[in-house]
Amino acid sequence: MTWIETHSASFEARHEATDADDVRLVLDQLEQFRSDLSDRFERLPEDVGVVIHGSPAMLAVAHPWLELARLAASPASRRYFGGWFTSGEIHVLAPKLLEGRASKVAGSAETLRLAPLHEYAHLVIGANNPELPPPFNPRSFRNYLRWAWLCEGAATWLAGQTPYLAPAIVSRMRKGRAPSLPPSARDAMLLGGSIFDLLAEGEGPDACVTLICNLEAAGPQAAIERAFARPLAEITDDWRRYLAELTAPDPTTTLTDSLPSEQTAPMQPEDARAERRRRREARRIG
Repeated sequence: MTWIETHSASFEARHEATDADDVRLVLDQLEQFRSDLSDRFERLPEDVGVVIHGSPAMLAVAHPWLELARLAASPASRRYFGGWFTSGEIHVLAPKLLEGRASKVAGSAETLRLAPLHEYAHLVIGANNPELPPPFNPRSFRNYLRWAWLCEGAATWLAGQTPYLAPAIVSRMRKGRAPSLPPSARDAMLLGGSIFDLLAEGEGPDACVTLICNLEAAGPQAAIERAFARPLAEITDDWRRYLAELTAPDPTTTLTDSLPSEQTAPMQPEDARAERRRRREARRIG
């Protein structure tokens, strides 16, 4: 096994030589993502190391915190932990392994393909909120679990993974009881991003950035109430309706058809957001 380095303006990747072509595409993807985030966040990590692992075992050995995070998550969520993050570095499985990790459910491969962006988003979140990791230690990991819905949800939202997770959310909603708000650590990877999508629709992306960058001393529920400026019970009702809408495609389309294509931006179209806002307002008035 020969390891080599590949560089871009803001990232330095270490990987097996056989992954060189795929890694160049990953770095291009990361550079564009970093540029997009520069309009939202004051601080962006620079000179970030990107370690591309050739096996899940290598990734697990390098990051024992990852395995603990996976154990805290529901079985349906665990496949989407395709990488991890430390101070100044992100670690992800090689693209071919991410593809192989995907289930046959629509959207699974697309979600995993965005894993490098998800992990870099964690670095951006930590750079702008010093109360969240990295670095990892017993105290910061406990904080990560308490705020997993924010840590994983924000990374999922920023990376554009939420629309692709809709089929997995369908499975979660069918098999388990109604989720709580905020979601537990078990549900954070699947459901956390939907909170930020809902907040962006109602209050705008700036409200999401404010939520990401400032933890509420009174705890997660108070943080959500502050972000939405409404009582938690009312937000919970809207959120559960939003999950139902997110996972219910138009009856004239298949579930695969309802997902964004690879050629489109990962965020859901503004007209779809406007339609969901219209429905919620109509329900309130009614």
